[in-house]
Amino acid sequence: MVSAQILASNPSLDERVEKLLSQMTLEEKAGQMTNIGLMAIAKGDFWMKRDTVELDTVKMRDLLLLHHVGSVQNLGTYPFSRQEWRKNIDAIQNLVMQESRLKIPVLYGIDAVHGANYTEGSVLLPHQLALAATWNPALANKAGEITSYEIRASGIPLNFSPVLDVCKQPQWGRIFETFGEDTYLTSEFGAAMIQGMQGENISNEYRSAVCLKHFIGYGLPASGKDRTPVYMPEHLLRQICLPPFRKAIELGVSSVMINSGSVNGMPCHADKYLITDILKGELGFEGFVISDWEDVTNLISNHQIAKDEREAVKLAVNAGIDVCMEPYDASFATHLIDLVKSNEVSIERVNDAVRRVLKVKFKLGLFEQQQTDASKYPKFGSDEFVQASLETAHEALTLLKNDNNILPLGKNKKVLITGVAANSLNYLNGGWSRTWRGVDTSFNDTGKKTIYEAFADKIGKENLTYFDGTTYNEDVNTAQTALAASQADYIVVCLGEVPATEKPSDIEDLTFPQAQLDLVKALAKSGKPIILILLEARPRIFTEIEALASAVLMAYLPGNEGGRAIANVVFGDVNPSGKLPITYPRYTGSIWTYDHTKAEERDVNFGYNAFNPLYEFGFGLSYTSFKYSNLTFEKDTINFNDDIHISVDVKNIGDRSGKEVVQLYSADIVASLVPTVKQLRRFKKIELQPGESRKVHFTLNHTDLSFVNQQNQSVTEEGDFKFMIGNLSKTIYFKK
Repeated sequence: MVSAQILASNPSLDERVEKLLSQMTLEEKAGQMTNIGLMAIAKGDFWMKRDTVELDTVKMRDLLLLHHVGSVQNLGTYPFSRQEWRKNIDAIQNLVMQESRLKIPVLYGIDAVHGANYTEGSVLLPHQLALAATWNPALANKAGEITSYEIRASGIPLNFSPVLDVCKQPQWGRIFETFGEDTYLTSEFGAAMIQGMQGENISNEYRSAVCLKHFIGYGLPASGKDRTPVYMPEHLLRQICLPPFRKAIELGVSSVMINSGSVNGMPCHADKYLITDILKGELGFEGFVISDWEDVTNLISNHQIAKDEREAVKLAVNAGIDVCMEPYDASFATHLIDLVKSNEVSIERVNDAVRRVLKVKFKLGLFEQQQTDASKYPKFGSDEFVQASLETAHEALTLLKNDNNILPLGKNKKVLITGVAANSLNYLNGGWSRTWRGVDTSFNDTGKKTIYEAFADKIGKENLTYFDGTTYNEDVNTAQTALAASQADYIVVCLGEVPATEKPSDIEDLTFPQAQLDLVKALAKSGKPIILILLEARPRIFTEIEALASAVLMAYLPGNEGGRAIANVVFGDVNPSGKLPITYPRYTGSIWTYDHTKAEERDVNFGYNAFNPLYEFGFGLSYTSFKYSNLTFEKDTINFNDDIHISVDVKNIGDRSGKEVVQLYSADIVASLVPTVKQLRRFKKIELQPGESRKVHFTLNHTDLSFVNQQNQSVTEEGDFKFMIGNLSKTIYFKK
């Protein structure tokens, strides 16, 4: 056995890889570059609905032994138990390790994007956008730890997560999978989550290999539709999209998945400049690059730059794709073998790709142990993990409006609760929840509380009245609900967005469906105070009813513990501390991000009052109040190589403890390229007791004030910079 011989000599990682690589045939190498879906080796058709998955020995031998397929991913149409995951993965590994020539273990991957969402009984965490709303990277780190623990408990070592796309297009249906619209916030949260996932060593049985998504620009489609073109000059692509990937790659991530769309007319899966020159060359990425689902063949049907699959494989591999997610068969490997034999793809390119794959397998320890010990995961689905999910949801919830301090509500009041999201776990969890779209109610976890059920626990069913009101887009019993309003002290309306992701999440209008808006209008006629709770994957426009609400609570997609978290905030057991990681638009025709340019603020009267979102990036209320004072710099003029030391005093001037996010922004007053009106530079979340003050310190250097110029160089220019924290600001001269 070659693998045993390699282990016996205990050589370095590179030596082990090279020794194994030297013994591989072209066919074995092509197999290592091929990734299939689990259903390709299961009995029945790939997309058939199943109650259980039974692997097909004939298909397994064909793909895993004859075609030497090196990696498998995902599942069918239902979530597996830990035992079923292990049974299937063990069957794959046992076949390969017992009967293949070189005994190279298979690498199994999954999309665990908010916890181990495809494993029955796992803890479903808040989605990434909600994580970002906490402005507390430690919670993202913990989310990463929990996710790795629970997918490893399922026997899975590779996670296609996190998403590091910066999204400034709120119509895009996958914004809930991102950390929002800001580059710095995305970089910080991405790094924190990755460190939690992979730890110091991915061979650790409680850590996992990470696959970043989606290089690059995926979250900025011009049309707002998924997998559609991005048009952006390279200097902005580098300034906005590249930094989160750069920081993540410095942490030693194992793989990167490529953008399904195109950038400036070139499909990313065929873009050698982006993959080979920038990702592997400039950023020094040493892991493997994997395609997204069927995206090599999409170079034919979708992008129309390849005439057939053979040409598509040639373009993708020569561009730098190392592994093709060809979910159905081994056609990629067959074409690749032919391309190498005809000298259209070099063996050096193939060797580079396989070398990268083997390194990850060795780093994971798969050659020594293909499966973790199932008995070592007593915390799977534990109260500890559930509590962490609940605390994260608490800190994510963002209070956007609270007229006359109507919240928190008293627990002795009569409450009418209604709306499509009021009594649904699916609307709390969104997509990627037990199933891909997250709409199937049959797999919802028993014992988890909807908002309605959590409210009932707080105030008793005798004080709570519930009506559906509407479906996602149709009236159910609005008239009856409105009649019941007269008997209530308060009305809570849970507006919601039907779970979806990828292409099913494409929409034509950001506005909430009219049926949901009309429900609020009908209830407002009662004269009773209305509290809106927004369960949504992106900012859905509700401007026409916003004035009818006394309070608005943004809940994002808070996960299985979201119902309890919302109840805790609404009834005052938890003080909300979330801040928006996005700009919430007022109108569908006025889409903004906070880091726009002054020219974009030009209004119809040629003034500068056009920037008028419903709620700004970084905004969020509390049940207490904070006062900022004494914004202080060590110097009024800063030399190029000096650190910039900034401090500010923050005081809780309210009557209850609370958490505040101290946000530092800067603005370049004059620059050689049009500057943004402000840019987030640092943030820190602190907790203060009533009357307590704290001095918060930040340190910057000249690179923090840089931008990418037209020559695609990162530069910092001499001149005045305005710094802003809260309602305070000061201008400092930066001198070279």
